[in-house]
Amino acid sequence: MRQGDVVWVEFPAGEGRVQAGRRPAVVLQDGALNLPTVAVIPLSSQFAALRFPATVLIDANATNGLRVPSVALVFQVRAVDPDFVGKRLGTISEAELNELLAALDVLTGR
Repeated sequence: MRQGDVVWVEFPAGEGRVQAGRRPAVVLQDGALNLPTVAVIPLSSQFAALRFPATVLIDANATNGLRVPSVALVFQVRAVDPDFVGKRLGTISEAELNELLAALDVLTGR
């Protein structure tokens, strides 16, 4: 897995408004770090989520493997066990990755 890959993730059940269940996500961390978890940004097909700061619209295309435009929920970045990460769908563009990183900066006040 590399930063910017779009993968299926089986998010564990959570409480409240956190994303749960099987959904696509963007890998945030560099795979060369060899960590015991994988940092990912969950994706949603609910455009209403764009009203929140730290969200980015990712258009569906053959390169990223998404079937529908999706909202990257940067404010819900999560660390998951690699066993919960499934098939790689594709990868987002460098420009989209930069948008996600900029949204992360907004989220962290950087």
